Amino acid sequence: MPWKFASLGALLAVAMLAGCSTTSTESATDSAATTDTGHSRCEAKAAEFTIGKKASPELLEQARTRAGAQNARFLLPTDMVTLEYRSDRLNLNTDANRVVTRANCG
Repeated sequence: MPWKFASLGALLAVAMLAGCSTTSTESATDSAATTDTGHSRCEAKAAEFTIGKKASPELLEQARTRAGAQNARFLLPTDMVTLEYRSDRLNLNTDANRVVTRANCG
């Protein structure tokens, strides 16, 4: 029985503290959004020109530049990737023949 009261009390405390949190509203006056570290955010739409093209280092660099990303990489279907999200990284997904099938940030 005491565990029920302890967990209920903890849940109530979390709910109360959640109400105290604040959200910041930043003005979007800059043309390029920046991350907490000051790097620009990736715009995947700008890299969609790569879809259907063969993967190459030149294509990767051109896509990275157009998307405004700090980093870029090709991802094959067999590649293992971590679940970390980086808003300044461009991912170009390819098929087994190394033809780009998708462009996304993360």
